Amino acid sequence: MSYKMVILDLDDTLLLNNGKIPEGNKKALKLAQEKGVKVVLASGRPEFAIKDIANELELEKYGGYVIAYNGSRVIDYKTKEVLYEIDLTREQVAELYDLAIKHENYIHTYVGDEILTCHDNPYTYIESEITGMKIKMCDDFVASLPEKCVKVIMLQAPEHLKEAQEMLKPKIKDKMTMTITKPYFLEFMNKDVDKSKSIVRLCEKLGIDLKDIIAIGDSYNDLSMIEIAGVGIAMENAVEEVKKIADYITDTNENEGVAKAIEKYILK
Repeated sequence: MSYKMVILDLDDTLLLNNGKIPEGNKKALKLAQEKGVKVVLASGRPEFAIKDIANELELEKYGGYVIAYNGSRVIDYKTKEVLYEIDLTREQVAELYDLAIKHENYIHTYVGDEILTCHDNPYTYIESEITGMKIKMCDDFVASLPEKCVKVIMLQAPEHLKEAQEMLKPKIKDKMTMTITKPYFLEFMNKDVDKSKSIVRLCEKLGIDLKDIIAIGDSYNDLSMIEIAGVGIAMENAVEEVKKIADYITDTNENEGVAKAIEKYILK
């Protein structure tokens, strides 16, 4: 079968643990794009923290796309046009702040290309290191919020955060999308946001059937896109929930699992 699009998570999927793209993945993706396959980078990361990876993979040259903030933004990387955007309201973020304090979690969001927080904590520094974004400390989190926020993250030790997620489910219900992206990141977006919904919108725009796409990921926020793809692929280092629903399990991110999957399904 001739697949038309490959959708890739970044951290722990496309990228090595040091944040770099392994040469095998880069070569395979270039060959796929030369065959006319659209490459889409779909990540919880802000757009700011995806652009260097998109540039390295030459998405502008080949007409690729970026899905940022778990689906809150869809960007045509050739034209830089934002095709879709949806946010949380200031009131929703204020509610999340109150819940974070109640359940003893740290919290941050984004203002422009900066991370906004009122808590000096190790997990926000991890986010800063991953994304390259500067941290903006404030005394009053709610008073410092813009009218709309693209995404909010609660942060804590993994065991505490899993417990908090369960306790928050009755409060959040269907008002927002809530997902763990890394063991210490619990992310909140508009209720109409997840990777699969943005992928469906993009495929409709491009006239591509979902059976003609491949999606590769490792974590909870990748579940929906792996479910809807013609071929859903889990990394060997993926969480068990992702492996259970995948059509195929490739090698780890440290062993060029993305390249091996592309060679099997696109370049064979």
